[in-house]
Amino acid sequence: MKKHAIIPIFIPHRGCPNDCVFCNQREITARTDDVTPADVREILDTWLSTLSGVETVEAAFYGGSFTGLPIEEQSRYLAVAKEYKDAGRIDRIHLSTRPDYIDRPILDNLKEYGVDIIELGVQSFDDEVLKFSNRGHDTACVYEACRLIREYGFTLGIQLMIGLPGDSAEKCIRSAKETARIHPELARLYPTIVLDQTALYAQYKSGSYQPLSREEAVWRTKEMYKILDDAGITILRVGLKSTDIIGEGGAINGGTYHPAFRQLVEGAIARERIEALLHGIAEAPVLAEAPDVPARRKVDVFSNRKWYSNMIGNRAANRLYFEQKYPELNIRYRIDEVLADGRFRIEVKEN
Repeated sequence: MKKHAIIPIFIPHRGCPNDCVFCNQREITARTDDVTPADVREILDTWLSTLSGVETVEAAFYGGSFTGLPIEEQSRYLAVAKEYKDAGRIDRIHLSTRPDYIDRPILDNLKEYGVDIIELGVQSFDDEVLKFSNRGHDTACVYEACRLIREYGFTLGIQLMIGLPGDSAEKCIRSAKETARIHPELARLYPTIVLDQTALYAQYKSGSYQPLSREEAVWRTKEMYKILDDAGITILRVGLKSTDIIGEGGAINGGTYHPAFRQLVEGAIARERIEALLHGIAEAPVLAEAPDVPARRKVDVFSNRKWYSNMIGNRAANRLYFEQKYPELNIRYRIDEVLADGRFRIEVKEN
């Protein structure tokens, strides 16, 4: 039985008059038409017809800054979702918005319509990065929005971007640490992607903005992921999926994007943690079975089933890495469901 399903309802960019340098909402949502309350009902009915037996179902308003819409329009959308929630057909109502579109009247209205989860597109906890990205608000606004959301009892999510103009590895790490300090229940990590028809694309073409290399993006995201994960924050998404970026070719520029970016990050974490466990094993002496026969110590490496592919690595990158670095080890990969996500153990078997 599937435990959790999210029904995405994409609201076009009308809720946000701001033009952040990285944003081309049409490229992200591939939606240009207005969504009506009748459309919301149709979307919910269509998805629910395929979700029999799912334990928890969320209706999630994505695509724009939902609370930037006129409050009457927010209410029309939310009234449909609340009807389905009151009837027991969905369990939660989930939306994403900007920190500067949060205040008490807005939260009062969201509470009235049974909203459960509010994700904030924070992007960075550095004022310079926010300024260079044309976010239109500062970090003081972020802290106040988080405080109010918590005060009202909503589940809080924070979205961070990596590699924005003016960003650095140190600023990224600090943003992750600030997020851990605030301790939202949910987080998303998005390396910055240069899309066509954005101010960032113009900067990229002029040479005033250099996207992160994929290797650097993976490293920064890995370090941020570990901070959030160690704080007990659920990381909903790492990187954009291929289905998130919809356009007629040429929409993605630079080398940062990868369709399996999360696996690259989690695979890098797996490699780092497994290598720490292997440290010293390869150097320890082992008796050969016969003279002149190189002895290979047998090592079983375990993860749970969910993280098995990360243990192996994207395109078996970790397996190949360990084979080449430790030819004296005969490493086998096994499953141990007792292990938590992102945790590994090894067993050494002497000949």
